[in-house]
Amino acid sequence: MLRVRAACKRFGAVIALDGVTFDVAPGEVLALLGDNGAGKSTLIKAISGVHRLDSGSITLDGIDISAANAMAVRAYGVETVYQDLALFDNLDPAANFFAGRELAGPSWLPRGLRVMRRRKMAVRTRELLDRLEVTLPDLEAMVALMSGGQRQAVAVARAVAFSSRLVILDEPTAALGLRESARVLDLVRRLKDDGVAVILISHSMDHVMAVADRALVLRRGRAVGATVPTPDNHEQLVAWIVGADGSRAI
Repeated sequence: MLRVRAACKRFGAVIALDGVTFDVAPGEVLALLGDNGAGKSTLIKAISGVHRLDSGSITLDGIDISAANAMAVRAYGVETVYQDLALFDNLDPAANFFAGRELAGPSWLPRGLRVMRRRKMAVRTRELLDRLEVTLPDLEAMVALMSGGQRQAVAVARAVAFSSRLVILDEPTAALGLRESARVLDLVRRLKDDGVAVILISHSMDHVMAVADRALVLRRGRAVGATVPTPDNHEQLVAWIVGADGSRAI
């Protein structure tokens, strides 16, 4: 479904990506592992349309999106949840879901004269949250008043609402407690069950082994190893991440 081939990206003298190649299948959870500076953030931003590769290609269902901007990539069904979540703290979940995509009508009126369909947006938000089995105490409450896990659930659910192919999650369980992390991992499993592919960046090997079908390790901009993450190969994954075995690009 997603094909990345020989992806290269430089920032001045810094080589952020150096010939990275991998695939992601529909309904697959791919964990993207690596130490700080390994190239993970640059890679997901290239897939998301934030960065343009210097060379190489990215295709989605056979469509070349290497030169597409972020809005175009989102239109193809790719959503990204960054660590900062990009939520509006002073708005409720429904307003956050449809920020920039507000439902308004009637359609025959000029855009500036249309009326916001707040109730319709709230109903659609509730339907999606119910499908994902996400429970929020008050859909009319501002996001700022919610717990970390609830905020993360809103951000992930928003991505799911407009994604038909791929969701990219950047450290979705960072700074969350055990219970809240478990809820986020449950969301990842439901995405997989719905046939949506997931790229998961995480420093938690326990979380990776809990939900990921495969793990791809980056080091200094290169892909140095890929395997099914299990307790048996935990040490191998760590060795690839820190470069303890002298791994070279695959």
